[in-house]
Amino acid sequence: MTPPGFGARLAEQVSARRSQLVLGLDPDPNRLWPAAAPPGEGAPSAAQAAAGAVLAHCRRVIEAVAEHCVAVKFQVACFERLGAPGWSALAAAADAAREHGLLVIADAKRGDIDVTARAYGEAFFGGSETPFGSVAGLGADALTVNALLGEDSVAPLLDAARAIGAGLFVLVRTSNPGAALIQDRVLDDGGTVSDALAALVRELGGSDPGQAGIADVGAVVGATVPEQLVRLRAAMPAAPLLLPGVGAQGGSISALAPAFAPGPAGGLVAVSRGLVYAFEKAGGEPADAARDEAARLRALAWSLAGAS
Repeated sequence: MTPPGFGARLAEQVSARRSQLVLGLDPDPNRLWPAAAPPGEGAPSAAQAAAGAVLAHCRRVIEAVAEHCVAVKFQVACFERLGAPGWSALAAAADAAREHGLLVIADAKRGDIDVTARAYGEAFFGGSETPFGSVAGLGADALTVNALLGEDSVAPLLDAARAIGAGLFVLVRTSNPGAALIQDRVLDDGGTVSDALAALVRELGGSDPGQAGIADVGAVVGATVPEQLVRLRAAMPAAPLLLPGVGAQGGSISALAPAFAPGPAGGLVAVSRGLVYAFEKAGGEPADAARDEAARLRALAWSLAGAS
């Protein structure tokens, strides 16, 4: 039986949890919550000790804010730098997110062609069949991808995602200051590189997003460039927009109203440091500060979307 599409699953999740807030986790082993992690004494290697501490930190953060979130966005590089133990920690942290009823977004920004793209798809979604048996993938609900290699670099990833009812978020206009150099560059047709990527998102998502009105191919559009939201939303009317950059990067939820044009699930507000390190401004226990800030941001986004 074909699993429900990602767009329908996302819309149902947002409605059920009354939230568009996404917890971003990009753990730094040198900046974990105080007393969040075991000291790692007796671990066979530094990588295993660090990965164990990172996992304990992630579990604490997820537990603190889960009731106010719809998904967790894992910055994959922050786990991969710890080697094989880091990937194991990522898988275990993803399981912790699922235990709290949250969707799992792998923020890996993958992009390649042919056999490599298929391998990425197997790694992040359904897994691989080998002569030695099945090897499970991460089982992510969505993956961020870089489409600058073209449509053929995205198609194998989308096939793997759709096979398990997952989706993709294509980088369209990112939140970093240097993005303007390439993504805002005007092409021969008068549009920008971001416009071309938005057109690809719309094409890949298909003309019929289903009853939920949300496609299974979305876009990453930085909350730091709200002036571009109206144009990009018009170019991708059914795409869910993943909106990083609120808080530490200077983005504001109050400027993101155009993202919610298709409905509450049209925009997902991703916040990382603004939640994890809220205690550094608010004081008190890290978990309490994160929970309070998550509740505030959740209410603001839900109100902005006109949800009831």
